[in-house]
Amino acid sequence: MRVLQTFAEMDALVGQEIALSDWTTVTQEQVNLFADATGDHQWIHVDVEKAKQGPFGGPIAHGFLTLSLLPKFFETSFSVKETRMGVNYGLNKVRFTSPVPVGSRLRGRMKLLASDPIEHGGRQMTFEVTVEREGAPKPVCIAESLVRQYP
Repeated sequence: MRVLQTFAEMDALVGQEIALSDWTTVTQEQVNLFADATGDHQWIHVDVEKAKQGPFGGPIAHGFLTLSLLPKFFETSFSVKETRMGVNYGLNKVRFTSPVPVGSRLRGRMKLLASDPIEHGGRQMTFEVTVEREGAPKPVCIAESLVRQYP
């Protein structure tokens, strides 16, 4: 994990890849719980036997489940000591570029696109987060994520 001391230190990294998260494994239990939470019980996610006969050869994670892992990727990739509190401010762009078979290991690659001052001495940071699947030739998700941090 990369530890930065101040927002000024973060600002100096605009335009660069700043961190890489830990790997996390997507389990069938997570997929099932996500289906229950969102009401998306499509068979390609939750019916293991039917999914084995489907286009992906087994169940795959929901795209939005993959996206919901972004906070975990941020938490395990970097921190700014000056931050007392951070909030998710939203997304500008999201693309699900490849399926995530259940059992896959994923990680996030963080590129800082912008860091701008906001009220109360905070910063709004724009990140390009590239979600990689271990052993896969291309990413599974690319998202432009906006994060606000406050001292």
